Amino acid sequence: MFSGIRTRTGIIFTACFLASAAIANTEPRSTTAFQMAVAEFAPSGSGIAEFYRENGFEPVWVGETSQHAARRSQLIRALAKVDMHGLPQGTYSVPTLLERMKEARTTRDLGAIEIQLSRAFVEYARNLQSGALRPSTIDDGLVRKVERSSAKDHLTNLISAGDGNYFDQLAPQSTQYRALMKQKLVLEQLVHQGGWGPTVPVDKLEYGDAGPNVIRLRNRLVSMGYLRPTASPEFDETLLAAVQAFQSDHGLAADGVAGQGTITELNRSASDRLKSVYVALERERWLPRERGERHILVNQADFSAKIVDDGSVTFETRAVIGKNTHDRRSPEFSDEMEHMVINPSWYVPRSIITKEYLPKLKSNPNAVGHIQITDRSGRQINRGAVDFNQFNARNFPFAMRQPPSKSNALGLVKFMFPNQYNIYLHDTPHKNLFAREVRAFSHGCIRLADPFEFAYALLAKQEEDPKAFFHRVLATGKETTVPLEQHVPVHLIYRTAYIGPKGQVQYRRDVYERDGRIWEALQKAGVALPDVQG
Repeated sequence: MFSGIRTRTGIIFTACFLASAAIANTEPRSTTAFQMAVAEFAPSGSGIAEFYRENGFEPVWVGETSQHAARRSQLIRALAKVDMHGLPQGTYSVPTLLERMKEARTTRDLGAIEIQLSRAFVEYARNLQSGALRPSTIDDGLVRKVERSSAKDHLTNLISAGDGNYFDQLAPQSTQYRALMKQKLVLEQLVHQGGWGPTVPVDKLEYGDAGPNVIRLRNRLVSMGYLRPTASPEFDETLLAAVQAFQSDHGLAADGVAGQGTITELNRSASDRLKSVYVALERERWLPRERGERHILVNQADFSAKIVDDGSVTFETRAVIGKNTHDRRSPEFSDEMEHMVINPSWYVPRSIITKEYLPKLKSNPNAVGHIQITDRSGRQINRGAVDFNQFNARNFPFAMRQPPSKSNALGLVKFMFPNQYNIYLHDTPHKNLFAREVRAFSHGCIRLADPFEFAYALLAKQEEDPKAFFHRVLATGKETTVPLEQHVPVHLIYRTAYIGPKGQVQYRRDVYERDGRIWEALQKAGVALPDVQG
């Protein structure tokens, strides 16, 4: 009876009506007996049990009013469509819930069903509002604190909403989420139809080439929507423009040459891209609902940093992120930028001192001479008077500092959002790295290609002439802290699939392989790709 329940909505309505009728025809309800049944089946010590105690054990779902019936229908419809959001079905299947509702005969049955529906609702609400996964259990770089409402709050808010709008409010309301949902539907249909067709042999193809591989390249780009259909065997200007457009949409150098890197991305299947969208939807559910009217968005997978004002990108620059090793990958979290430091000193992290600099000092006390070595009082020590071979990572007693200068590791400005991970945004003297396609080279902090312009944009909210102010402070050569009068939320994210400002879908490489691990966790939770047309 319940086959096809996810696509044939008429079955849902009919089954829910029959189940509601069954509930209405149970034995006359004893209030005390119902309360006892609810108390019996509510998980001990849970938010659900607390809600019912405070609510006088009144029914949320199995009451006889039209409002109760409407809630039941809304919940069943919502549960039947969880896959629209790329979420697992969860603990409770719709057919099972409907069958139990239909089979209810006693007050105790109603109490059991009431709690089953509440548990299904809370699980659904939590997954849709805050994600089905716990980030910290997947990767040690996923240190984001996800905002999660309690079971009691979800049930209370459901009752308060009254008209059923609470179901519509659970999913993220961001433009990004809605656009990703549309892209998910497009890709699911494409996967069902077999994808983008034959792949392109991994080789180098460029302007002026001709032959069967050029035809396969052209056909692949036609199926992806970058070209109008044509049978030309030549790599002409039209194909050149299509390759460049594809490269731009995939974070590749838009040189128009279909080299190994470009063809590797071109050959990725629609299923692979769909996985990235599923993961992006889950990641979007992890982010704070309130991002800030003005906020900073660093997409590590895109190697970019942006300032967003009222939903529009007002400044963007290239970024370098942490190297892809276990102790250098940039973490993901949100915080608030409080100030910038112009002409900063670099206080060398303990990990770098002991892992990189101490071995050099043991070989040569005058090594890393651009770094000052100071004692606990901040006084510079005489390197020649110290035997560095007596120290190890645990007992090294000194600190190390690089004074302000153009060659300082932090460059000439850093942007601070104090956090336990010692991560911040900063300038760098190593400008050559920004020309690379994959920019994962730092110890974890985020380096900016245009730090001065980034500073001007931040200072524009509080200085009449932000550029003149910045350079006036810079010219002193002194380390100077400049508070931001209005703190700016900072979101360090990692998104291999996102929708660009003009509505075009963008894909990036999974440089840290985090999205691969998230997809595996989603699969274990019950998320599955659609069947491919055979």
